Amino acid sequence: MLDIKWIRENPEALDAALAKRGAEPLSQSLIAVDEKRRSAVQKAQDLLSRRNAASKEIGAALAQKNTDLADQLKAEVAEIKETLPAAEEEERALSAELNDQLSRIPNVPLDDVPVGKDEQDNVVTRIVGEKPRWNHTPKEHFEIGEALGYMDFERAAKLSGSRFTVLTGPLAKLERALGQFMIDLHTTEHGYTEVSSPLMVRGEAVFGTGSLPKFEEDLFKTTDGRYLIPTAEVTLTNLVREEILDQEKLPLRFTALTPSFRSEAGSAGRDTRGMLRQHQFWKCELVSITDAESSIAEHERMTACAEEVLKRLGLHFRTMTLCTGDMGFGSRKTYDLEVWLPGQNAFREISSCSVCGDFQARRMNARYRGKDDKAAKFVHTLNGSGTAVGRCLIAVLENYLNEDGSVTIPDALLPYMGGLTKIERAA
Repeated sequence: MLDIKWIRENPEALDAALAKRGAEPLSQSLIAVDEKRRSAVQKAQDLLSRRNAASKEIGAALAQKNTDLADQLKAEVAEIKETLPAAEEEERALSAELNDQLSRIPNVPLDDVPVGKDEQDNVVTRIVGEKPRWNHTPKEHFEIGEALGYMDFERAAKLSGSRFTVLTGPLAKLERALGQFMIDLHTTEHGYTEVSSPLMVRGEAVFGTGSLPKFEEDLFKTTDGRYLIPTAEVTLTNLVREEILDQEKLPLRFTALTPSFRSEAGSAGRDTRGMLRQHQFWKCELVSITDAESSIAEHERMTACAEEVLKRLGLHFRTMTLCTGDMGFGSRKTYDLEVWLPGQNAFREISSCSVCGDFQARRMNARYRGKDDKAAKFVHTLNGSGTAVGRCLIAVLENYLNEDGSVTIPDALLPYMGGLTKIERAA
């Protein structure tokens, strides 16, 4: 959430940022609501001040035996008591209206983010590795998995409907191995603390990371009003909500390997075959909590940690800087890692790493204080996939496919595969 004080002082900057994202200017409408709110606040404060002053004047009038004045003051206090609740309700309503409008405004992009409309305007930052060179024809992951006999979409549909998958035997083991490899790498070499956290959260937590209220249709909601997490970013970031942290203990780096749940609203007809776009999938999440001065450098560090996963697996990928029109709601700058999928003859997103500034912290009231600071400041938050396990499984299947239809296990995963070096067709 953006700071209304900043908006009042920099209306042109807000409208320019919104224009970069392809949105209409909003500064003047926000300032107008804020002026009404501030007026209502002042009115309520004036009434309170006058009530308190009149109450003291009643005592003084009675001490002077001026009953007429005392009666007038008592009538005034009674009138204020009747008027004050309406003034306070007006203040609350206008504050709620302003906060609702502010909660729907996207973050301000950093100056070095390329301006553009959509993914066609994203910029290649670097390319790592090369496309595999084979004599055999590439296949898509669902063709490979079904031919091996360990990937079943029909049974998944009987259980849960579309956009679910059942993996069995070696493919189930491979999926688990990928997740364990990622979490081990980030905790033992990259300095992240592993967290086991809830998969269901209250609305306040989802609001804190920016999915509510604007993107509620993308979430699964339980009958008791909780939400299934769309990513562990929600729980890991909210670990510091409503806290004041010691600056000397920053940055905090958290990671979690969890299922993620998304309704995929608006994706009808997209990636309907296979595992690319699922309602439920495993993801290794990375979250950093930093001070204001460190967040940009932390963004580069986090992206390098995610890239290392793909490097260790020997996968060809490119890192993209997203343009303003393709960037997420809460992000100030985002790098997408896109892995090469031979079966699709295309790069596809496998990780997204974003720096959010204090955008989420304001929604969570998460702050820090240095040893010489009188006032606390809002923390900066970052999040990234380190990486999406299901999409990494897809990449391994398509890039390590052999001519006979078997799939070689990447060296980095061998310690997790119980001696299995190759996945062959089920007997």
